[in-house]
Amino acid sequence: MRSAPRRVPSRDTATRRARLWRYAVAALLIVALPIGWTVLWSYAASIANRALSGWIEREAALGRAYACGSQTIAGFPFGIAIRCDKAAAAFTSNRPPFDVRAENITFSAQVFRPTLLNGEVTSPVTLANPDQSPVFVANWSRAQLALLGLPPEPERVTVTLAKPRLDRTTGSDTGTIFQADRVEVDGRIIEGSARNKPVIEASAQFAAAVAPSFHPLLAEPLQGEIDTVMRGFKDFSPKPWSLLFRELQAAGGGINIKSLRIARSDATLVGTGALTINARGRLEGELKVTVAGVENIVPLLGVDQLIGQGIDRLTGGAGSPAQGLGALNRLLPGLGGAVREGANTGLVETIRRMGKPTELNRKPAVALPLRVADGIVYVGIIPVASVPPLF
Repeated sequence: MRSAPRRVPSRDTATRRARLWRYAVAALLIVALPIGWTVLWSYAASIANRALSGWIEREAALGRAYACGSQTIAGFPFGIAIRCDKAAAAFTSNRPPFDVRAENITFSAQVFRPTLLNGEVTSPVTLANPDQSPVFVANWSRAQLALLGLPPEPERVTVTLAKPRLDRTTGSDTGTIFQADRVEVDGRIIEGSARNKPVIEASAQFAAAVAPSFHPLLAEPLQGEIDTVMRGFKDFSPKPWSLLFRELQAAGGGINIKSLRIARSDATLVGTGALTINARGRLEGELKVTVAGVENIVPLLGVDQLIGQGIDRLTGGAGSPAQGLGALNRLLPGLGGAVREGANTGLVETIRRMGKPTELNRKPAVALPLRVADGIVYVGIIPVASVPPLF
């Protein structure tokens, strides 16, 4: 008995089947891709939220407790945005403690890099004693934060402020304390890890910065940058900087100033150096600097004030610079001014003799070493500045 011949699908039938398969695959992708992307976004959002929670927990361990009036996660499908409205922070570890409040803070992240959080803080931000009216108000045109890493393994923190300004709003000395066109501070771990012997590079840049209430040198706009590397930390677990520097000192670590540049309209200083910390928490070491316009800086260092205080003590006063120099004027009119001018001129000439003539930005300059001993900065044997202890 002969078998029936096998039917072979026609070319049209095969084409229709292939087309149906393509439609089926396309339909499956259309359904699967949004579902898959939603799952990926949700996973990335959970990591970003965990990263932010880790940073908040790290701050809480340092006595800085943050809270939101309301918090939302949005940004789907192409980004992740975590918004905190009516943000508040209690800095309980400070002495005295104070509270900080802001209208809102928003952190955003990319789906494929959820551990990099980019934040923006809306001004004004107020600082106040607990349960009292604001003492300071900070404003800016834009404030950005970049937090990289998943605590307890932070990797990098960057803060950028455009047009920052800090004002004191209560008390007898109300007014602007600090303002600038731009400030950027960056800190990152370049060797080791947060858990084991981190080496931290910290840098800062500022433009048109003034802080007249702190020192006469800061009354005119400054431009500058500093780049440092700190070695000797045991770890970077949540702890005050004073304790971190104490550990650095115990380990025999130090601070390497890779570059330093500060410029006013009438003077410029550049330099490098290496510093250590002594058992009293004060800096030791040497800086090699080049200064153009030293004659414009010296009168602002306050040498005449030290002389005036000494004269006043010798004449039985309380040590006021104005009283001391005034006593000289009473002995001989104009003598106080001559002493003041003579002190500054003599110090300028002394500094020039101690250094080496050179040029900086095509201007006459002097290159010289600055010795740092127990927190006091010296040119030769002449003290010119004091740095507070680090712990």
